[in-house]
Amino acid sequence: MFAQVFEVTVMNLKNLPNRLGSSSVIVVGIGGVVGVLVAILAMASGFQSTLDRGGDPQRAVVLRGGSDNELSSFMNTETINVVASMPGIVEASPELYMVADVPKRSTGTDANLIVRGVSPDAFTLHDEVVIVEGRRFVPGRGEIIAGRGAHVEFAGIDIGNSVKLRQSEWTIVGIFEADGSAYESELWVDLPVAQSAFRLDGGASSMRLRLDSPERVDELAERIESDPRLDLELFGEVEFFARQGGGLTNTIRTFGYAVAVIMAIGAVFAALNTMYAAVVSRTVEIATLRALGFGAFPVVVSVMIESMALALLGGVLGAAVSYFGFNGYTVSTLSNASFSQIAFDFAVTPELLRDGLVWALSLGAIGGLLPAVRAAVLPITVALRGE
Repeated sequence: MFAQVFEVTVMNLKNLPNRLGSSSVIVVGIGGVVGVLVAILAMASGFQSTLDRGGDPQRAVVLRGGSDNELSSFMNTETINVVASMPGIVEASPELYMVADVPKRSTGTDANLIVRGVSPDAFTLHDEVVIVEGRRFVPGRGEIIAGRGAHVEFAGIDIGNSVKLRQSEWTIVGIFEADGSAYESELWVDLPVAQSAFRLDGGASSMRLRLDSPERVDELAERIESDPRLDLELFGEVEFFARQGGGLTNTIRTFGYAVAVIMAIGAVFAALNTMYAAVVSRTVEIATLRALGFGAFPVVVSVMIESMALALLGGVLGAAVSYFGFNGYTVSTLSNASFSQIAFDFAVTPELLRDGLVWALSLGAIGGLLPAVRAAVLPITVALRGE
């Protein structure tokens, strides 16, 4: 049985050069499906990965009660001091979160750019932040350090340039990286200077806390919730970033699968037409094999293997185009949680490439099934007459 499957399959595959035109329809169609699917999912993967890299299980984020993002949150100095004095907190960094309109390099149109006011303690707490060009801002001065993503995506965000924020001129003195996290899409400035410029004296939008252990997160959340002086909520930083990006990530993935399904329907019909044509052109040949003792099962399997081989070739080509064309490509998008632009890289992961090839093989199997069955069930006498 298996010897027959092998012999018929080898014969079918050897005939492929004679049907390059029709076979390429399957390759191109399924390659397009896989390429588009992997590219769109790489966008979702890259965006979520950027947010996840900012999360540290030993850090927590404190917001005003009822706020689900830093932009809508605010707390006064007294509240900040109460939280900072709680047991289990190693470091506390009150941070002011603001948004400025800055033109994008690609379009020249204004987009929201995050401006984060931080104290010197922030650089200890955010130990992933590293100055790669220039220097840190000097406390008390109107100076800016820009994340690598903000520098790449926004016009004028270069060392030595001035940026106008709330009627004040600020000078960019450094570029920083933060392990590829969302912080790289921000401008960082001195907290007291930002409070004065944005008329938000004596308060902050949020607090970042470093805890003595990850297990402290739930304990501190309960302590803050039960304290009648505080109207605050505490989130583990990993959970916080997951909540920030979950909605957009799911939207991108849903869109990607929807587009892929629509394209897949067309690819399956193309595969059906191609494989039906291949079966019809070899009707006498297949019937002769069956008359010589080859069973129907080897014929079915050989036709399906041919279809799946062509689909796999298309899948490999589509995956390769996505990987070499999009992996690491930097773009920015509007985060629906922060109402600002977040720069991120497309991430074509091994898992996405694997899923793309699984899609290709599945479509090849679906496209080859009916033609394979037709080849197997056609009466031998009818097939030998070429009908």
